[in-house]
Amino acid sequence: MERFLFYLKKFIPKKIFSAFQPAYHYTLALLGAIFFRFPSRNIFVIAVTGTKGKTTTIELLNAMLEGAGYKTALSNSLRFKIGKESMDNTFKMTMPGRFFMHAFLRKAVRNGCAYAIIEITSEGVKLFRNQFIALNTLIFTNLAPEHIESHGSYEKYRDAKVSIAESLKTSRKKRKFIIVNGDDKEAGRFLSLHIKEKYSYSLKDAEPYELHKETLSLTLYGERVQSRLSGVFNIYNILAAAACAKNLGISNEVIKNTVHTFSGVPGRMEYVDEGQDFTVLVDYAHTPDSLEKVYETFPHTQKICVLGAAGGGRDVWKRKELGAIANTHCSKIILTNEDPYDENPLEIVHNVEEGIGRDIAQTIMDRRGAILEALKSAKTGDAVIITGKGSEPYIMGPEGSKLPWSDVAVVREELRKIRSEQK
Repeated sequence: MERFLFYLKKFIPKKIFSAFQPAYHYTLALLGAIFFRFPSRNIFVIAVTGTKGKTTTIELLNAMLEGAGYKTALSNSLRFKIGKESMDNTFKMTMPGRFFMHAFLRKAVRNGCAYAIIEITSEGVKLFRNQFIALNTLIFTNLAPEHIESHGSYEKYRDAKVSIAESLKTSRKKRKFIIVNGDDKEAGRFLSLHIKEKYSYSLKDAEPYELHKETLSLTLYGERVQSRLSGVFNIYNILAAAACAKNLGISNEVIKNTVHTFSGVPGRMEYVDEGQDFTVLVDYAHTPDSLEKVYETFPHTQKICVLGAAGGGRDVWKRKELGAIANTHCSKIILTNEDPYDENPLEIVHNVEEGIGRDIAQTIMDRRGAILEALKSAKTGDAVIITGKGSEPYIMGPEGSKLPWSDVAVVREELRKIRSEQK
């Protein structure tokens, strides 16, 4: 059916095809739900949505539930897990559609999972991938401009997120509650919905807290808790997961112990240490707000920044902004290839370069070469910050081509080569 649609698109006028698409996606979602016998009705479903922090919040919440002895399933941009079985998400889409999600939930039910935690994106909503999934809980992390060209405007992007909360409101599940980042400017839209149980969290809930280069500490339920995560955004992720776990009856001790022992998510603020005397960080940051938050984690450090732009053919508006943010925070910028798809990668890099007002940038289109240059440029105490791909397994090229890739693996390989040459 997917292949049929691909070829059909070439012959049908764009306007007609666009009009036909919603019905196509909705029908497939309905057929998937029917075929797998509406599995979400038989499991407690927790959805997480927002622009940033979804994957980390899901992984934290999953660890808390497992720490309390529950069998769980999860679906996010990183992996799919049912019980103890886990496989990497290599789809290059956070929320696979069609029959996949219903098949995933049916398997979770069949394996006796008490909870399913799923990441729902605005693109998933647009393609009806969340249809017929009955929710018990929604966690809203935050909202910042993203996928603007795909949705048509920020307002439509926002409304796609709000529609997930509306689907919670109409869910027939016995217990339903929503957890909202009260500090976000859009919090009111979510908290104003007619959902009986509504909870919010705020950075004030973690005060006093301290941020360090590679760790943080915060106040949780009246006690000081150390975390191996870093950055203020991870305080928000911790608060979101903890609020949900608390409302599911998880004890304070399990929650605090999870926060203390949780080591992070691959490709999200991931530090790479091969014995070098400078910091190397790999992160998924691909929006202006998330990029700035990553750079702000190193306020008094010389930063060498490897920067691309998220995805060819989309969100052109933010490229210059990414360059401007790097210009403000970085002592050296290396522009490189990321995921050009069918767009000219040099054109993408030039768009980013327009936001850089100083002579601190160089372009190395080969991503490995760019990373190597950054590592060789670093001096004692510096921070090399590589953003955009995180743990993604491919560089996406023209006509759907995929180049196997790992920023972390490449960093390790090049650091070892450098150290070997120095001996």
